[in-house]
Amino acid sequence: MSEESFAVDAMGPKDPPTVNSIAEAIAIMARLRGPGGCPWDREQTFDSIKRHTLEETYEVFDAIERRAWPDLKDELGDLLLQVLFYSQMASEAGYFDIGDVAENLNAKLIRRHPHIFSDVAATDADAVLRNWELIKRDEKKAAEVKTASMLDEVPRSMPAMLEAAKLGSKAAKVGFDWPDADGSASELFDKLQEEIGELRFELRSGASAAGASAELGDILFTIVNLARHLKIDPEFALRETNAKFRRRFATMESAAGGRDGLERRNAAELEALWVQAKLVEREE
Repeated sequence: MSEESFAVDAMGPKDPPTVNSIAEAIAIMARLRGPGGCPWDREQTFDSIKRHTLEETYEVFDAIERRAWPDLKDELGDLLLQVLFYSQMASEAGYFDIGDVAENLNAKLIRRHPHIFSDVAATDADAVLRNWELIKRDEKKAAEVKTASMLDEVPRSMPAMLEAAKLGSKAAKVGFDWPDADGSASELFDKLQEEIGELRFELRSGASAAGASAELGDILFTIVNLARHLKIDPEFALRETNAKFRRRFATMESAAGGRDGLERRNAAELEALWVQAKLVEREE
């Protein structure tokens, strides 16, 4: 059975309104970029819209965390626009088009889910992930991707926190990792204290900005790998803390009578307002 027929069997008959809507979006993007189209859209390049892609991705995260489903629908549309934008520019350059993108995705999903589309067994999520990694490795071998290091497979272009998590996970696959026999990540807690001590030593020694930055980077890298051992996503953990800080600071502002009230308070009074905000949140 072909990959295309697999996809049709898996998803059932295509829904014409959905297909028509996507086709219309593709046509609109082509018109915006075409002769007589939008001056701004026509000026954009792969590099100029990268930051918009990142912003739209985080706006999707925000809508999910707020459980704002109408907003999520809107943000997913904005994210789809990024895919259409890149695909249209690639088509103009003769690299590929949106159809190639979809076909490549369909083939990849079928190839990497042999437990669904073939006779490979995978009884739980961990087994699925193991199969996924093995298939990815075989794909890279087949494509004869040559790299100087296995870590070259982790893109340097991704956000630093995600890159650190990927690097630690990749190194762990060959056994280069902190011991965690009992699941307590005790070795990593010790390593974190060691790195904090090194930063303190650098600061007491009058470290340069570059030296302090390097030591702080070591702390952050260790924290990301601690999160990996604890099976916690550090990006989302930090985003949750950011949201908590926003809530508590807003409570402080309200209690102080706004920004002007905060600016009139000394450090001790601000700390007291913060403690009170924490108590208010716990009582809610």
